[in-house]
Amino acid sequence: MASRTPAPRQQTHLAVLIDADNAPAAIVEGLFEEIAKYGIASVKRIYGDWTKPQLGKWKQVLLDHSIQPMQQFAYTSGKNATDSALIIDAMDLLYTRRFDGFCLVSSDSDFTRLAARLREEGLTVYGFGEEKTPKPFVSACDKFIYTEILRASPEAEPAPSSEKSTAANVEEAPKPAAKPKPQKVPLDFIAKVLDDIADEDDDWVHLGALGQNISKLRPAFDPRLYGFKKLSDLIKGHPKRFELQARGATNGGSKDFYVRNAGIAR
Repeated sequence: MASRTPAPRQQTHLAVLIDADNAPAAIVEGLFEEIAKYGIASVKRIYGDWTKPQLGKWKQVLLDHSIQPMQQFAYTSGKNATDSALIIDAMDLLYTRRFDGFCLVSSDSDFTRLAARLREEGLTVYGFGEEKTPKPFVSACDKFIYTEILRASPEAEPAPSSEKSTAANVEEAPKPAAKPKPQKVPLDFIAKVLDDIADEDDDWVHLGALGQNISKLRPAFDPRLYGFKKLSDLIKGHPKRFELQARGATNGGSKDFYVRNAGIAR
């Protein structure tokens, strides 16, 4: 009997909706690198009034990243028609049943109800916004990533020579936004989560399970906010509070990591 070809692994399809009025173009590289960790950006749309000069920086990167600009005029001063257009499109995309999740890129709390509604349909919602984003929107998402950590590191440029530099023909370039300083690690919070999910007979918890439970309680938790690339690095960086143990494959394969609070009697 001929062997069957295994079915291809199902991919996670995401709809990326960007509020151009509340998201800086400087995050675009890091944004899509981050989204690629969670799935394929099948739809990429960005909303704003493209007749206004404020969106000029976004215009420069749309083609490079195949983002579809959605034009929305401001019908009345003081009213944000862009938000309404994004929300309507999100609901239209939801009812196609073609997506596993949504990426909402904005620091605007007006999308709080949208995020909650999408989750009610069983879809995963990833939020992307600045640290000023109101907490209700952050909490409404399954995971929230602060865009400050997605900005490209500023590259040093050589100073122009004195011969070519004159006040008349040299325009001072704008300074790139600085990376945020690492926040204080919530060690007590992590320790409590470990205590809550650990089995009575085994204090060790799989590192992945720890990360999932932390995200459920604090969607905006991200090791990069505290100066660490991964959760395992954060745990290793605090040996007085946590113990990390590698288990599993030894011949070049990947290992599983387990963690527990330090000082537990053996």
